[in-house]
Amino acid sequence: MTDTFERIGDMRCGVGESPVWHASEAALYWTDIPNRTLWRFDPASGRIDQWAVPEMAGCMAMTADGGWLLAMETGIFRIGRLVAGQPAPEPRRVAAVVHARDGMRFNDGRCDRQGRFWAGTMVMDMSLAATDGKLYRFDARTGGLDVIRGEMITPNGLAFSPDGRTMYVSDSHPARQAVWAYDYDIDTGTPSNGRVFIDMNLYPGRPDGAAVDADGCYWICGNDAGQVHRFTPDGRLDRSVAVPFAKPAMCAFGGADLDTLYVTSIRTDDTDPLSGAVVALRPGVRGTPEPVLRD
Repeated sequence: MTDTFERIGDMRCGVGESPVWHASEAALYWTDIPNRTLWRFDPASGRIDQWAVPEMAGCMAMTADGGWLLAMETGIFRIGRLVAGQPAPEPRRVAAVVHARDGMRFNDGRCDRQGRFWAGTMVMDMSLAATDGKLYRFDARTGGLDVIRGEMITPNGLAFSPDGRTMYVSDSHPARQAVWAYDYDIDTGTPSNGRVFIDMNLYPGRPDGAAVDADGCYWICGNDAGQVHRFTPDGRLDRSVAVPFAKPAMCAFGGADLDTLYVTSIRTDDTDPLSGAVVALRPGVRGTPEPVLRD
């Protein structure tokens, strides 16, 4: 049984990721990683725009000047405002990354409540189960890109509690399937006291991208299971929402009242005609505003 949903456009992304609600534009942005494409949806007009970028962008975050920060294959980049009908501005790399091996890129990421940017790297060939992935923190004020956690396979699920004092991160690889919670020092941007928040081996799907609602509950995409799960701050499963594709990738709250849950997905094959689609749901709760990069 699939909950009521609205499909956004007719595109089918290879890996639809990092949906971000841009409140001042009242629009949703997201990235299609393997197709090196950024997307924008304006719910008021129904208009959908897209822009090509030169590298795979695993995630994106808003900047105060109206542009974007992108975590791509070779580092962290800034890009100017995206204008409909015009090519994307040339990305400018602001922090390079030295990967442990070939075939790596950035994956999931977002800003903390104070505007520091977090993103993880992964080996693209997941069959290797390589633990070369790292979790990075980028501070635009200093240009520093620091490794905060290593030995990850597929870092995912980055999110922060409404007060910013709890950080969540998952590893969605089948060999891990866990979500960790950390106490988070909002002054220094330092996580500590890491502990398993959710053992996703106990629930349907692998823990992919995530969002936090205004009640502090953690919404995590159950990849392979066609569900998005809501967990309370104490790690209890509150409910699961069915989505019309097997591989939901990430979710984000948007809309004027932040009461719409947008869910991106991964394209599998043509036997699942909605795989790779983006859908909108009304879960009956509100989200929290997406932070802007602090310069």
